Amino acid sequence: MIKESIKIFAMVSVIVLLQLSCASLPIRQESNEASIAVEELVKTTRSWDGKLLRSYPQGQPEITIRRISIPAGARLDTHSHPVINAGVLLSGQLTVVTADEKTLHLKAGDSIVEVVNTSHYGINQGNVPAEIVVFYAGAVEVP
Repeated sequence: MIKESIKIFAMVSVIVLLQLSCASLPIRQESNEASIAVEELVKTTRSWDGKLLRSYPQGQPEITIRRISIPAGARLDTHSHPVINAGVLLSGQLTVVTADEKTLHLKAGDSIVEVVNTSHYGINQGNVPAEIVVFYAGAVEVP
C-alpha cells in the first residue's frame, strides 16, 4: 500500500513538474520519437460546490495520499474534511451529497476538489467498486 502511494505521488510530481516547463516534451526511445502528454485535470480556487477553498493550515505541511475502494451499493458515513483534498475517480461511479443536498455525480476519469468543513457523504450507486485516489494537503497533527 505504501509503495503504491509512493509510486502515485512520484507520477503526480513528474506531471506537475512537466506542466511547469511545457505541455509536451519530445524524447528518444531506441530511435523512435515519442512525446509525453500532460493533461491538466483541474486547476481551481474553489471546491466542487463553488465555495472558495480555505487557507492551508499552519504548521509543518503534510501530504497524505489514499486509494479508497467503495463497494457497489455502499454509502459512506456523513463526514467532513478539515483540509483541502482532491482526487481522481479511477473506476466505477460515485455520487457525493452535501448536508444541504448539493450533489455531484462522478464517473471514472473525473476529478474532484472536495468540500472543506462541510458535512457530506459519498454513495456508490453502481454495480462495481468505485476506486478513487485522494490527495490531502494538510499539516502534521491536523486530522
